[in-house]
Amino acid sequence: MLHIALHLFVPLLVALAFYRPPWRSAVLILVGTMVVDADHLLATPIYAPERCSIGFHPLHTLPVIAVYLVLFAVPLLTKLRAGAHPLARTPRALHLTGLGLLIHMALDWGDCLR
Repeated sequence: MLHIALHLFVPLLVALAFYRPPWRSAVLILVGTMVVDADHLLATPIYAPERCSIGFHPLHTLPVIAVYLVLFAVPLLTKLRAGAHPLARTPRALHLTGLGLLIHMALDWGDCLR
């Protein structure tokens, strides 16, 4: 139960801390990335408390996590090259999607340490 709560509260805290004033839309995107857990439906059993998700489920593998890192970083790098203009909607959404997925993977990785 704590794990699921963290998947909601950590994105909320990140949005409040770093994505003001439009923190509400940031929270929706960050929490929306929880759909990545749909890949758990491919496993048998679907839920195993002792199983580490990282490296087991298809959307929780290192190559895919690298894609999440690119989603997070490229809009920031593009912003830096373009000047001081704020992120446009699409790059911002991609950035937040990557961030949400990276937060999700970090929280799942925390379960692997037990």
